[in-house]
Amino acid sequence: MPKSGKKDSSLIIRIPKEDRDEFVRLCDEMDTSASRELRRFIQSFLKKNAAKKEKTS
Repeated sequence: MPKSGKKDSSLIIRIPKEDRDEFVRLCDEMDTSASRELRRFIQSFLKKNAAKKEKTS
C-alpha cells in the first residue's frame, strides 16, 4: 500500500468511556496522540497479516 500521507477516511469504534479516557491519557503522557497510535497499530497489523496471507496464497 503506497503511503501518500493523505488521510481521507475515518473509522468509528465503540469502546467503554473509561478505556478511551485511559488510552488518551496514556497517549498524552507519552507525548503521542490516540490517532497516531491507532494508525501505527493498523499499519503493523496489516503488514503482519499480509505476510501470512502471502504464505497461504
